[in-house]
Amino acid sequence: MDIRFSGYDGTQQGTISSLKSLLASLDHPFTRGSSVGIKLHWGERGNMSFLDPVYAREVVRWLLSQEIKPFIFDTSVLYSGGRRTGKDSLETAVQNGYTEEYLECPVLIADGMDGRDIIDIPAGYKHFKTVQVTALVEKTDGFVIFSHFKAHLASGFGGAIKNISMGFASRAQKQRMHSDVKPILSQKKCTRCGVCVEVCPTGAASMINGEYPNYDLDLCIGCAQCIAQCPEMALRILWGADHAAFQEKLIETAAAVWKAISKKTVLINALIKITAECDCLPGNIDIIAPDVGFLSGTHPMALDADSVSRVGADIITKAHSYLSWQRQFSYAEEIGFDAK
Repeated sequence: MDIRFSGYDGTQQGTISSLKSLLASLDHPFTRGSSVGIKLHWGERGNMSFLDPVYAREVVRWLLSQEIKPFIFDTSVLYSGGRRTGKDSLETAVQNGYTEEYLECPVLIADGMDGRDIIDIPAGYKHFKTVQVTALVEKTDGFVIFSHFKAHLASGFGGAIKNISMGFASRAQKQRMHSDVKPILSQKKCTRCGVCVEVCPTGAASMINGEYPNYDLDLCIGCAQCIAQCPEMALRILWGADHAAFQEKLIETAAAVWKAISKKTVLINALIKITAECDCLPGNIDIIAPDVGFLSGTHPMALDADSVSRVGADIITKAHSYLSWQRQFSYAEEIGFDAK
């Protein structure tokens, strides 16, 4: 499977040059005048580790230079914060520098401002017979999947696979994927600070008279925000029947989307600012590996496998040692969603 790599010299300008070099080397399926969506994550409000919009602008300019009409997009999310609604998410994009003026192209919420611009597409797998995703899958001429590669508390790592699965999914599909992710409390570590109650979007977390927090697992939608934002790390994931189910659902959703868009898509992973967590969290997340550069490939599984290898599988494992992230690759092979 064809993987193209462009390293860098340790400076931001060198990193930009690295991305330009990679873009210049790429073949693409786009035709002049076509509309191409650039799928990326513009970061949560207050997050310090998201990709600087300067890199997205280089992708935009690469497309514009070939008389292609680009736009930037993401979808709304389950958890509370700055991206739960279309309106909030676009405001967060602006706060993080992802403005139409700077990027030189439109910035959109792909599932619509009300979350209803969605379609069901066939999947036919163990967990999902269909998956619900943004209608852009059918409406748009092509895609650039521009992914910030890093570790992740529920999937072990996040790259092209997660950007395609969670990134294209409707809010309902996101909830279906997260259904096995629930919080379990260590009272020994808990200081009863109440952060988990503050960030819970459904009221599933509660505290009465200063007692330890309680979690209504029927109300819990599995967004894992309480787990990620607990300052004492007193919460961990209480997996459902099988801790691998979340990863399998990620793969099934990505496979269904990829089947629909593969012939009109370019994949790029940015292996810079490699953090221990997703860009969904506020604050300055720990960097776990030195910058590597940019990769492009023709299949998301191969691209993420190469990204893991370049960062270091041991580094990814150490970030969240309770996870067997390798299940993503073995399950992809089982369902025929591998690069072979």
